[in-house]
Amino acid sequence: MARYTGSVCKLCRREKTKLYLKGQKCLTEKCPLERKNYPPGQHGLSRKSKISEYGVQLREKQKIKRTYGVLETQFRNYFEKATRQKGITGENLVRLLETRLDNIVYRLGFAPSRKSARQIVRHRHVLVNDKLVDIPSYTVIPGDVIKVKDQSKNLELIHNSLKRVVDAQFSWLSVNKATLTGTFLQLPERSEIPLNANEQLVVELYSK
Repeated sequence: MARYTGSVCKLCRREKTKLYLKGQKCLTEKCPLERKNYPPGQHGLSRKSKISEYGVQLREKQKIKRTYGVLETQFRNYFEKATRQKGITGENLVRLLETRLDNIVYRLGFAPSRKSARQIVRHRHVLVNDKLVDIPSYTVIPGDVIKVKDQSKNLELIHNSLKRVVDAQFSWLSVNKATLTGTFLQLPERSEIPLNANEQLVVELYSK
């Protein structure tokens, strides 16, 4: 399957905000956005053109899409699914993205970034309800138990990541650091999801 292989720091610079794609590096002064808070490219620093309404909506879509690490077709499919659900479409969209397995692994603290979480899932280190799942886009539902399989519990990446996790960080998740086990308790409310983006602008973009 196709995937983005370029510099993820350039994505943050393009959106002019931290998307936290590099884990701990994003929280330090080594983050490129701290030194170059303008879009990448030859004319990134000098470009001062006024952004249109469509441009604002597009940037919000790109911001959300890149935060969760999905491609255009995947993102559009999530949007179509969100429109078929009851409730507010934008909130449904964010909630669907939050229930991806790679995102849950990241939120539980088993990986420093969603990219690392995707790799952990792909490399078959994660069990869902005691069954091996190696599909990052797998949808987790309330009550599902996610854990690192026994053969992978000594992975340094996982333990280093867990050291930086605050207990009870997310109300819809519970995590046991000793057993490397987490439970998806319930679907989160939009106000509980730490995402600095306006999903309503995405709805307006796709509604044109």
